[in-house]
Amino acid sequence: MAHLRSRRRLALAVPVVLSLTASLGFLPAAASAAPATATAAEQQAADAPVLAYVVNTKADHRTIAKVKRAIAAADGEIVIAYEKIGVIVVRSANGDFAKTLREVPGVQSAGATRTAPLSPAGTTDAGSAEYLTAADAAKLKAASAKTPGSEPLEADQWDLRAIGADKAAKINPGSRNVTVAVIDTGVDDTHPDLAPNFSTSQSANCFGGAPDTTPGAWRPYTAGDYHGTHVAGEIAAARNGVGVAGVAPGVKVSAINVTDPANGLFYAEAVVCAFVFAADHGVEITNNSYYIDPWMYNCMDDPDQRAIVDAVNRAQLYAQRKGTLHFASAGNSNHDLASDAIDDTSSPNDTTPVPRTIDPSECFDLPTQLPGVVTISATGSENLKSYYSSYGKGVVDVAAPGGDSRYQLPDTPSKNGRILSTMPNGEYAWLQGTSMASPHAAGVAALLKSKHPWLPPAALQALLKAQANNPGCPASYDQNGDGTQDATCEGGRHVNGFYGHGIVDALRAVK
Repeated sequence: MAHLRSRRRLALAVPVVLSLTASLGFLPAAASAAPATATAAEQQAADAPVLAYVVNTKADHRTIAKVKRAIAAADGEIVIAYEKIGVIVVRSANGDFAKTLREVPGVQSAGATRTAPLSPAGTTDAGSAEYLTAADAAKLKAASAKTPGSEPLEADQWDLRAIGADKAAKINPGSRNVTVAVIDTGVDDTHPDLAPNFSTSQSANCFGGAPDTTPGAWRPYTAGDYHGTHVAGEIAAARNGVGVAGVAPGVKVSAINVTDPANGLFYAEAVVCAFVFAADHGVEITNNSYYIDPWMYNCMDDPDQRAIVDAVNRAQLYAQRKGTLHFASAGNSNHDLASDAIDDTSSPNDTTPVPRTIDPSECFDLPTQLPGVVTISATGSENLKSYYSSYGKGVVDVAAPGGDSRYQLPDTPSKNGRILSTMPNGEYAWLQGTSMASPHAAGVAALLKSKHPWLPPAALQALLKAQANNPGCPASYDQNGDGTQDATCEGGRHVNGFYGHGIVDALRAVK
């Protein structure tokens, strides 16, 4: 799951191998076999892979109708048309599909969303979570029992205490009128810490670009797809005498699964679907602890990547207009996102990466760098930027606990610097990353929204920033003691590259 908040950037526009997909299935029947007398051109067309595309148009009925006819004429099959934002998700085996559609009047951008053909469903790797053992649990329960009102495993949740969430819960745990949607790998809503606060009516699976609200469709495909379940627990694990507690244990949480079951990647058409679905189902806040594959950074001088930026931005702006505030993690590469250039050696990550140097002002990490999205960096138990967390003045909005198992070890029973939260099948584990920081900030925003239900997204973000506590740039950031600064913090006490406006504060949010 390297795409789960491990970010860098792109620069030079690399020619894209236009092979992409957005729906279940393989090649259409017409392409599965060619007659023995087929010409070379006919045989090549018959063997072409099914690709997935986003076509972005003017959002008026006449234009969209005309573009739909052009899609059919270019051998495209419409998966779904989001007419209110002018985004159409298409499958096609026509290698010239995007080029053809870009010439159609009314089409503002069109491009492939992947560089790999459709593949059969499979499982993802389990990752590197550190699971809670029975011995760990017994030790934590004994320690937690010393603090009246604590959850059984709360003694190890240094992250809650770091932002005052333990005290905030006693004042206002959050309102059930507020929902945070976890756009991720799915959420196991049967987990005893999540079931009390889970909203099935605001959950779906968006793989392929169209929402599937079949009961349970939002769940992880396998136990290895644990990322979303961990994130959900950090936001809203209930204070019910079981396991851990979330930052906002009284709000609701929903799941929008956007991952490809074949490879676990997050493609643009699924994220477009997720933002529109969240907005149309009354979600107040979304959490996005990922970047959109296959490009870590989408460069505007590449027509395919430009179309991805256009489509996702339309969807997230639509959600903002309907009252939804988005949170996204800053990434785990310790990159300065405000620098002049960043090396991206991992894109595209669904075929063969082509190393490139990108200009962050021309190539964008999605959805993190889209307008109005709140970007979160990670801190450890000492309120210092985590060693892995990316940063950047003017890019990072606020910071939140994400864990640091290398340099910031807390005084907890386990001495584990990572974040303890829920996992599929009723389990618990420690993870760290800006993936964990973003849901902490989203949880604090949910508390603010609970207290100020009429605040629109921009005002909610402004209040979150105003209440944050900024430690300022450290005098030195030589984490390993080798005499070299491991990152450079720019800015002052009020706003800087490490923490943005500061570390979020749950206690101030409820007061």
